[in-house]
Amino acid sequence: MTKHIGFLGLGKMGLPMARHLQLQGHSVICFDPSPERRAAVLAAGLTEAASLEALVATCDVVVSSLPNDQALEATAAALARHARAGTVYLDTSTVSIEASTRVAQLLENAGLVYLRSTVSGNSLMAENAQLTVMVSGNRGAFDAAGDIFRCWGPTCFYLGDGEQARLMKLVINLMIMLTSGMLAEALTLGQKGGLAWDDMWKVITSSAVASPIIKAKSGPLGRRDFTPTFTVEQMRKDVGLILDAGASLNVPLSLTALAAQWLSSASAQGGASEDYAYVIKVVEQSAAVDFAEV
Repeated sequence: MTKHIGFLGLGKMGLPMARHLQLQGHSVICFDPSPERRAAVLAAGLTEAASLEALVATCDVVVSSLPNDQALEATAAALARHARAGTVYLDTSTVSIEASTRVAQLLENAGLVYLRSTVSGNSLMAENAQLTVMVSGNRGAFDAAGDIFRCWGPTCFYLGDGEQARLMKLVINLMIMLTSGMLAEALTLGQKGGLAWDDMWKVITSSAVASPIIKAKSGPLGRRDFTPTFTVEQMRKDVGLILDAGASLNVPLSLTALAAQWLSSASAQGGASEDYAYVIKVVEQSAAVDFAEV
């Protein structure tokens, strides 16, 4: 069934997600405050709204892909003022549980339906409609939005009626970050002991530890290519959210705290806009490993 969908936030994740909605026959109108992103919207063949207010006036469903808590709360406040009662709001951002809880109350008071619709995957996976979707909120609204979620990936999970999807996204990102940290220490140990970089990657990707994310990273990292799929600074933000969640739930996250320090070092060394796997270079430096000399 065709839906009239407004999409807010057309960055590296949002733009392909909006495009897939249109390709599957939905009526999509987009808004982003960035002139650069607005140009990308038009170049992608999508329709641009003049303002957020104009967008929500014509939509049954609003989707957002936003950078942080502040953007989510500002967007939710605007929706509460301008959206029609009964509008369904799907937010795909990685944000704190606390901010999402505040938004839930605000939107309930305004008569809007709120689905926390988090996604796992990078921009390439978004381009290929291979994201994993994790949703919590009203079950009826989730069921009705199934054709939207299927535009983004083959797998979608309903996790509960509250903030479960927010927490699940943090759980996944914790494991992604620690996988990178595990690689950093393992590869540095091997290099210091004289193992060749190429040989290590061949063995690792053929071994029992070759998870999908390790296999995906093996191509660029095997070439020492740290072009970002997700930057150091983006991961620092998410790791901060993870540590905050651990503090609020009284869960010690010792490895995650160490990963946060590696990310801080990566940023200090000029790697803020590199891929979060730049922590490999941080650990190499701590072990006095110069890749060029290995």
